[in-house]
Amino acid sequence: MDEGRRLERRIRIWLIVFIVGLVLSGVTAFPLQTEIRWLHEAVTSTSLAPDGLVDWIARVREGLEETDAAYPFIAYGTDWLAFAHLVIAVAFIGPYRDPVRNIWIIEWGMIACAMIVPLALLAGPVRDIPFWWTLLDISFGVFGVIPLWIVRRLIKRLEGERAAVPVAV
Repeated sequence: MDEGRRLERRIRIWLIVFIVGLVLSGVTAFPLQTEIRWLHEAVTSTSLAPDGLVDWIARVREGLEETDAAYPFIAYGTDWLAFAHLVIAVAFIGPYRDPVRNIWIIEWGMIACAMIVPLALLAGPVRDIPFWWTLLDISFGVFGVIPLWIVRRLIKRLEGERAAVPVAV
């Protein structure tokens, strides 16, 4: 297998990892009440969970249940959040198909990951989110940018590899 094909294969593997992460993140935004109930049951059944975490999960569960009981349409917002994750995942099919031509999508994704940091730091306190949870939200941007950074480097190498190969006329 030549170097160009190996690079394309590595790029595609990293993109699949990133796309799967986006899809899972999106799909899990639909059943929030069920997930928070499971999480609450899990953290209350162990003595290893810190009290602050248990209290926060209980508060989130209560908030979701009360909001859903009185205002079920509010969950429509998280449905759109889930949909956005799925749409963003679809955008990465472009670099999967033609990495060099669509490197801008990778760079756009990296910018989006970086934008998570100021959003979380600004919106977290306004929405009364505990700082440690804000750090968890920020981690999605930090960990999300890693595969994109790797993919961008691989695409640049692929671009160089393609430029080095003479084109038959």
